[in-house]
Amino acid sequence: MWRSGGLGWSGGSAGLRWWGGRVSPVVYGQALAFRAVGGRVCAGARGNACPAGAAVPGRSTGGLCPACARLDRAHSVAADTFADDPRPYRVYLAWFGTGVVKVGITGEHRGDTRLREQGAVAFCWLGRGPLMAARRTEEVLRQALGVPDRVSYERKRALRVGLPGAGERAAEIEELYGRALRVGGWGETLGVLPFTAHDHGGLFGLGALPPLDGSVTELVDGGVVTGRVRAAAGPDLHLLAPDGRHLVLDGRLLGGWGLERGGEDDAWSVPVGAAPESGGERQEGLF
Repeated sequence: MWRSGGLGWSGGSAGLRWWGGRVSPVVYGQALAFRAVGGRVCAGARGNACPAGAAVPGRSTGGLCPACARLDRAHSVAADTFADDPRPYRVYLAWFGTGVVKVGITGEHRGDTRLREQGAVAFCWLGRGPLMAARRTEEVLRQALGVPDRVSYERKRALRVGLPGAGERAAEIEELYGRALRVGGWGETLGVLPFTAHDHGGLFGLGALPPLDGSVTELVDGGVVTGRVRAAAGPDLHLLAPDGRHLVLDGRLLGGWGLERGGEDDAWSVPVGAAPESGGERQEGLF
């Protein structure tokens, strides 16, 4: 039995991570079959094991007990608790589907890893500079452009079905990039970056996904997941189950579970929630 560290992105590819550092690459078209065993255990914070070896609820996407979650949050840029980071940061626009774009920031040292982790189908950089200037710019542009600083994973999953082509994706981001440049003030504290559209459609394997039938809500002790990997985006694995359903497994639900190899003929036996009816509506004020 190996204990899972969830799904991660490194070197431009997705992989299933394991406690101890091992990574199993995700291969599109490959069979995936496992059984969850032994209960779910807190993964610990900042590279340190959970001192209590605490149990974690199956539906938790954080995979941490309350004490470790507080420690992890105490050193988080996202929570504004690490404001004195001297490294440069970048502001970006991330595109998830027609009319659904968010603005965000990431450390320049991370490259575009953060965009892969979020499941951004396409993105562009806007500017670079100190952390707090990037944070202020994020808020200014969010208000001026009428875009959010987060998009739910439920909505992202629905939007991945029936995506427009890469050219349309790039055009939509470029239009919003132009509008961002016309918002005054932020270019005085950040260096403006030239427009380039970056696209993850091929990397994620999105191609032509069939309609989504549902998403795993939690793993359970003895529960089986089996299917073929169709795509991976952000923390999500898109699977074609043996009964023909297109289901999503959120890799964040894996962290802390012991997993045993299963067989392709094993029956799927973890809870699945219904897919949202639609995710393609436009954000108010975006266009």
